[in-house]
Amino acid sequence: MDNQHYVGSEHVASSGLMTRVFAWMFAGLALTAIISFFVLADGGMITYFEQNMMVFYGLLIGELILVFFLAARVHKMSVATASFFFFFYAALNGFTLSPLLSIYNVGSIGVVFAITAGMFGSMALYGYVTKRDLSKLGSILFMALIGLIIASIANIFMNSGVLYWVISYVGVLIFCGLTAFDVQKIKRMEAISMDEDNHAKAAIMGALALYLDFINMFIFLLRIFGNRD
Repeated sequence: MDNQHYVGSEHVASSGLMTRVFAWMFAGLALTAIISFFVLADGGMITYFEQNMMVFYGLLIGELILVFFLAARVHKMSVATASFFFFFYAALNGFTLSPLLSIYNVGSIGVVFAITAGMFGSMALYGYVTKRDLSKLGSILFMALIGLIIASIANIFMNSGVLYWVISYVGVLIFCGLTAFDVQKIKRMEAISMDEDNHAKAAIMGALALYLDFINMFIFLLRIFGNRD
């Protein structure tokens, strides 16, 4: 019997996975934006982070741990728990993005956000329609991302202006490529039949991947095109 045609049973077709992924992603971005808006409007939290940088860096490390934890344990979680951790991460990111956003004027942030949306949308569309297998590209981009992270940490101590700009431009290229790769991977998952719980968890993890692509692309573009106050 064809599992994709079960009605109200254990398995469902995954044809709506992409729509579900983008719905989760946009919800996460909206929560991040709302949290950042209130933190910036208050100003007290920005001052607190400036005076307690170890707390700020601790939150950044906590974000990394949370992403790896969710990726490793999502299949053993309930959908409700996975949803909680996804939105908790998006909310936490709203706090940690705020000190960066406070450096730039509002108009500049809006322009860069529009540029990011355009680039992200273009690369997502490419990943969805291309016939080219991007699997090998994904492996290369992952290794490049590891190098980018190491270079970024090193530059905290080196404080090199040249390396700062190299990291920024390379970062944009990496996350443009990862966007196309992740969308193609999600598209291929639409051909897989899975039960409702796994369908929801796949949507959450796909949304997390694209959320990270968008946010990081935005950060690097802001470093390049943003106007500081």
